[in-house]
Amino acid sequence: MSFLDILRLSLRNLREAKLRATLTTMGVIVGVAVIVTMVSFGLGLQRNTIARFKELDLFNEITVFGRSLNSLIEGGLNSQAGKEGNRGEQRRGFVQPDKAPQRILDDAAIAEISGIPGVTYVEPRISFPTYMRSNDRVQTQVVAGANVPNESSRFQKLVAGKMIASRDADEAVVNEQWARDFGYDKPEDAIGKTIEFLAPPKKATSKEEETDAEPNFFGIPLDEDPNTAPLGSLVTKSFRIVGILSKDTKGGGGGGGIRFFDANVYVPLPAARAWSTEYRNPMNEVALQLARESGALAKDEAEGYDSATVRVKDVVAMTDVRKRLNEAGFGSFSIVDQLEQLRTVFLIINSALGLLGGISLLVASFGIANTMIMSILERTREIGIMKAIGAEDREIKFIFFVEAGVIGLTGGVLGALLAWGIDAVANRLAYRFILQPQGASYVDFFALPPYLWLGAILFAVLVSIVAALYPAARAARIDPVKALRHD
Repeated sequence: MSFLDILRLSLRNLREAKLRATLTTMGVIVGVAVIVTMVSFGLGLQRNTIARFKELDLFNEITVFGRSLNSLIEGGLNSQAGKEGNRGEQRRGFVQPDKAPQRILDDAAIAEISGIPGVTYVEPRISFPTYMRSNDRVQTQVVAGANVPNESSRFQKLVAGKMIASRDADEAVVNEQWARDFGYDKPEDAIGKTIEFLAPPKKATSKEEETDAEPNFFGIPLDEDPNTAPLGSLVTKSFRIVGILSKDTKGGGGGGGIRFFDANVYVPLPAARAWSTEYRNPMNEVALQLARESGALAKDEAEGYDSATVRVKDVVAMTDVRKRLNEAGFGSFSIVDQLEQLRTVFLIINSALGLLGGISLLVASFGIANTMIMSILERTREIGIMKAIGAEDREIKFIFFVEAGVIGLTGGVLGALLAWGIDAVANRLAYRFILQPQGASYVDFFALPPYLWLGAILFAVLVSIVAALYPAARAARIDPVKALRHD
């Protein structure tokens, strides 16, 4: 018999048992729909996560670390005590360098890193809390320094205004949360307004300064009440607000890097550096003094930056840049390091989801085997006649394989379509009842690439054929003489 003859015979046999074939096909439909839906959810989660990283502009950036004040203090004091020092350092937070840095990340190091082939720019990370005044309100906010110009995607998404004009400008950009905190009805209302950084006046640090001060009696000014500070004694630094960052652009230090909501205000790097150096908090003052006293930091040597963001021209150049950074004695971190681990995690998730869906298809395979066995019992005499007129065992087997394949193909195609419909409905419901009330934009939670639904259809056909192995072999073993006498 030709393949077309076998196909016509198989379709006729399925039409004669419509109800049984329909119920068996529905089992395959459900199994395929479950597999495709669950795996597409895992793929959608993976796609959205990676897309978010790309949106945050993380794949072209490296966070480079230098020796912090804590490690300098530990190394200096331990060496004085004759103990092993500089064992590395543990940094708080998610970001950890790949190796303990051996060098201070000062301005000379920043210039050296900027000269590495493939590096677009280097931006030291400067972030500090300070009191600030605007719109007749005073609050503590975190300030960060920013390169000008800046290629980070954060500064390309402004809801109002523009980016800081130059590195020497007394200008600032703030985010929408800052505008709300300071009582502006709309974020746009803050454009053109002034921010004042507040700090206490610097105290006299030498005998000459004390001698040049106003007349006093044993250190108490003659014209002041010692229990009250003079009005207007606070030091202020004013910046004009020129831009409002989008609330969806999560800020961090410098020009990008790993961002953890740690700054609501950005000013040019030189201004941020000058203010943070001039008005240190007490903890930093103590750390700096200890580092100098231990000899780990020379009297005229700057402590450098804790970290910096290095932006590369292309992801391909990142490996070579990081190698050069390590050779120079710095630690580094890139989200690309975690990408392979992330893919492994998603592979495990997708495999688990696919396994759960595969159980449904396995159950459906028992229904296919049962259908084929019942078909043998009903068509024993017909099988005997075919064998009596010359049909070979392989042709009898092939008939049952084709019948199972038709069930699997039909169930696979309809199951893929059903999964597509479930995905569409689930997306709409999630947006309507979860995302929209929170003001979030539409998100496609499911990814349905062609290889997924094509693979699911082929898998359904394969499982159906495997389920027909025993019934087909049983049909081929039927003795034609006994089959012809079968009622």
